Amino acid sequence: MPWVEKYRPKTLDDLVGNDDAVDRMRTMVRSGFMPNLIFSGPPGCGKTSAIGVLARELLGDKYKEAVLEMNASDERGIDVVRNKIKMFAQKKVTLAPGRTKLVILDEADSMTTAAQQAMRRTMEIYSATTRFALACNTSEKVIEPIQSRCAIVRFGKLTDAQVLKRLMTVVEAEKVTYVPKGLEAIVFTADGDMRQALNNLQSTALGFGMVNEENVFRVCDQPHPNIVRDAFSFILQGNVDDAYARLKSLHDQGYSVFDIIGTMYRVCKNFDDTAMPEFIKLELIRIIGFTHLRLSEGCATMIQIGGGVARMVELVSDAKKMGGYSAELGLDAL
Repeated sequence: MPWVEKYRPKTLDDLVGNDDAVDRMRTMVRSGFMPNLIFSGPPGCGKTSAIGVLARELLGDKYKEAVLEMNASDERGIDVVRNKIKMFAQKKVTLAPGRTKLVILDEADSMTTAAQQAMRRTMEIYSATTRFALACNTSEKVIEPIQSRCAIVRFGKLTDAQVLKRLMTVVEAEKVTYVPKGLEAIVFTADGDMRQALNNLQSTALGFGMVNEENVFRVCDQPHPNIVRDAFSFILQGNVDDAYARLKSLHDQGYSVFDIIGTMYRVCKNFDDTAMPEFIKLELIRIIGFTHLRLSEGCATMIQIGGGVARMVELVSDAKKMGGYSAELGLDAL
C-alpha cells in the first residue's frame, strides 16, 4: 500500500502545518456549521486530506452516503454538473440537525468556465441541503461568483521541519534504515510537498533498503545539490570558469536548464549564512529569478545559465571591492 494513503490523516490533529486553517476547521466542527469552502494552496500541502477529515468529523457514519467525491481534472465538463452533481444535490439523506450533504471537488481550477457557471446555480438552489468544498492550486482560476459564495481557506507550503517530523514518524513505524543525510535529501527534494516526500521515502526504502543521500538522488533524479553547492563556492571565490563547468556537467548528464535553475534557487536559499551574507544571497536570488524568467520566455539554453553565473561573479567581486564583505564577516578564506 502506498505510504501516502497508509499515513493519510484521519483526524484534524493528524494534519501537518497550516495551524490557522486547522483551527478554522475545528471551529466548524464544534459549531456544526460549514459554509461552502475553497481550499487553495500548492500541491502536497494537505488540502484534499483536510477536506476528507473535515467531512468525516462532521458527518461521522453517514460519510459514504452523504458525500460525493469527484476529481474535476477528469470530470470537468458541464454534463457532470447537470447530471452527477445535480442528482446528488436532489438526493434525500437523513442527517443530524444542522448537517448537510457535501460535494468534494478536487482540482476545481481545472473545470471549464461553463461547468463553473452551471455549478454556481446549483450551489444557490440547493444551499439548504448541500455544501460544496473545492480544492485548487490557485483560487484565481475559480470564477468570481463561486468565490463570493465560498469561504476561502488558504494553505501554505509546509516547512522543512514539519515535513521532517512526519517523515520521522513514518520511518519509525516502518522500521526504515536511514542516515540523517538521507532524510535531509528527501526534505530538500520535496520542497514542502508532503506527498512527494512520502513517495520518495517509500521508493528509496523499498528500492535500495537504505535511505542515504546517494540513493535518494538516484530515485528522485534531480540535479545533485552538492554539485550546485560547489558551483556557488566557486562563484563566491570569483571563479566563473569552474562554477560554469560544474553546472555544465549537470546539463551534460541530461538535466534541463529548468532543473538546474530550480536547484540553484533552493541551494542558494539554504546556503550557509557564514559563507554567504544575506545581502549577497538576496542579490544572487534576484539574478537567479531574472535568469529563470529569460529561460521561461524561450531562451532555454546554457548560455542563459552562463550569463547568470557571470553576473553573480561580477556582483560578488563588486561587493568585495566596496569593502565590508570579507572583513566584516570573516570571509578572508574566500
